[in-house]
This record gives sequence, structure tokens and C-alpha cells, in this order.
Amino acid sequence: MERNGDRHAASKPVRVVIVDDHAVVRRGLRAFLDVLDDVEVVAEAGDGQAALDLLERMAAHRELPDVVLLDLVMPRMDGVLVTQQITGRFPPVRVVVLTSFGELERVQAALAGGAAGFLLKSAGADDVATAIQAAARDEVFLDPAVARRLTHRMVSPPTGLSALTARERDVLTLVAKGLSNQEIATRLVISERTARTHVSNVLRKLGLSSRTQAALVAVREGLVPPQA
Repeated sequence: MERNGDRHAASKPVRVVIVDDHAVVRRGLRAFLDVLDDVEVVAEAGDGQAALDLLERMAAHRELPDVVLLDLVMPRMDGVLVTQQITGRFPPVRVVVLTSFGELERVQAALAGGAAGFLLKSAGADDVATAIQAAARDEVFLDPAVARRLTHRMVSPPTGLSALTARERDVLTLVAKGLSNQEIATRLVISERTARTHVSNVLRKLGLSSRTQAALVAVREGLVPPQA
């Protein structure tokens, strides 16, 4: 029996918005998708806030896309927060996240925030199309490599520095150098609130209670040289 969603997908292309802060990546994704008869790229945005502003305008004209193809790491607004905002403010829109192996914790957070699919940035055109079509049918698509990593993480959760994301290791290094949350935010081009969240996550994952303890761990692990 054919479902309503299948008839909809067969009758007209899936409308897609591409969100990535790298113009070259957006052009590459558009080139992938423009050759597909059942997918139509209707707009692009260069960061998360721009994407939310764009969707607000599209919603006002009743022109929301079916799927947003979203980079997980962007300036101005983290991809996890963007995912939560899109799924909360624009429920009909599905989010497919572009990720890398180093962003596994963010993948989990984005999944909890309502993302409908995850693709590695190295994914081929067929996988991109499959993920978009699955999202349009209200299904979840997980890149097999991402799924394996998530399963392994749940079975054998990492400890110590291995529990930190690449960004959290950067934050730990800056904490060890004595930078404040605002200075960390400036250095990493993120908001102070995001920097504060990263610091809290670092302390929690390492089982620490202070920035001084974090600095000592960073020195012990060789992330920064000891203070003279």
C-alpha cells in the first residue's frame, strides 16, 4: 500500500535548503542535488542564524522546505542549537546533519534535538539523496559509519581526554592557558554562552570541579607546557 508521504514524494521534488558556512561545500552539495529529478534546492544559508532567519521568511510565505541539509559546526550558532530551533519552531521541516568522526557527541545531541539524519562530510551523492528522501518520509537515516561509532560509544563510553570532542580539547587547552570564557569565545569565534557550556562539559567529563584542576590535567597530558 502506498503511503501519503510516498505519493507526495513521487508527485513533486523534495524541497531542500543547504546550510554551510563554506561556499565551496554549498556549491558541491548543490551540484550533487541539481542532477536529481526528485530533489530541488530552493535556498542556501551561510550560518545557523541566517538559516533561521531564512526559514522565518519562508514560513511567512508558506514556502518552508521539506528538508534542511545542515553542517554541524558553524559560526554564530552551533549546529545542535540550530537543529533544536528548527525542529521546535518549524515542525514540518526535517533536518539532515553533515558531520565528521570528531563530532560524535554533537551527533548525539543533535539526534536528541530532533535531527532526522546524519551524513559524513565524505558521503557520496547517492547517500546524500537517500538521507534526504528518508527525512522527507519522516524516517531517520544514519550513515553506517556514524551508526557504528554511536553503538560503540554507548557500549563502551570513553573516559579521560578521549571523552572530549576536538572542540572541547581546544577549550581545555585555552583554560589551561588562563583564558576566561569571553577570551575563549573570542579565540574560537563562538558565543560566551557556548564557551561556558564547553568548559562545563570538560569539567564534567573529566570529573573535575575547577578550572585549576583542568589546567593541571592539560599540563599532565601534554596539551600545554608547564608554567615556569
